Amino acid sequence: MKVLHLDTNHSLLIEQFKELGFQNHEDYTSAKGEIEKKIHEYDGLIIRSRFRIDAPFLEKATNLKFIGRVGAGLENIDIPFAKSRGIFLASAPEGNRNAVGEHTLGLLLSLFNKLNKADKEVRSGMWDREGNRGIELDGKTVGIIGYGNMGKAFAKKLQGFDVEVICYDILGGVGDGNARQVGIMELQQKTDVLSLHVPQTESTLGMVHTDFINGFQKPIWILNTARGKCIVTTDLVDALKSGKVLGAGLDVLEYEKTSFENLFQNTGSSNDEQDLPEAFRYLLAAKNVLLSPHVAGWTVESKEKLAQTIVDKIKAKFC
Repeated sequence: MKVLHLDTNHSLLIEQFKELGFQNHEDYTSAKGEIEKKIHEYDGLIIRSRFRIDAPFLEKATNLKFIGRVGAGLENIDIPFAKSRGIFLASAPEGNRNAVGEHTLGLLLSLFNKLNKADKEVRSGMWDREGNRGIELDGKTVGIIGYGNMGKAFAKKLQGFDVEVICYDILGGVGDGNARQVGIMELQQKTDVLSLHVPQTESTLGMVHTDFINGFQKPIWILNTARGKCIVTTDLVDALKSGKVLGAGLDVLEYEKTSFENLFQNTGSSNDEQDLPEAFRYLLAAKNVLLSPHVAGWTVESKEKLAQTIVDKIKAKFC
């Protein structure tokens, strides 16, 4: 089979495909239109998030048998259309779930202990002990929305702490020894820390909005290592201002391009602060907000594990 690689990944992908007898072709720079002209030549496609694999693109991929997406989600692929054409879709949430779990825990502990704020102050000559007094995770309730690979990994990391972990998911029967599954009402009643681990779907877009946040009985902390568009940023900022949200750890942002490689959807946007959305300017200045550039699942180890997961799934299907 001929396989076209559209994004650079761990070298084992190409090496192991070669061992399976696949022909590897690499094109990391051509525009989507140029790729469309030759996609009919290929049996397989390996991507991360360079561009959307939509129906018009797939219509030209007349010989395509599989798409391997070296990442957790498949939202950049027209899944129903691909499946209607018998194309096998492989993603790799197993490959970076541990990295996401660790990163989420890191955000939480950093927020609770004001580590980012304290570090900046000490570097600037300030020594404010009282202003950097932290709070403990002990006795808190952590609510997880989305209890798949990522949610389970985060819950596992919490087992060394004296916390109650509850989870909410659209699927029943997903709770385990690390988290008790609850309904949305109990989640909103008990949660102190809310962590999002959902895929981007029609039902999760904008799911965290003003009414949803106000449904929580207590002020909450919010962590998002899932997808930026699951949170309405302006509503989050309003909640931060009012104190309904005590702080936020955000690895993903609503403003990201679909490729995740750049921040703003509008490629013409500059980094000049006056051109940034008002809500984003607030996040940048807020001392109770931690930001990272969509790297929760982006570790040295996960790069290899993601690639190996894709190879294993395609090998199991076609070899």
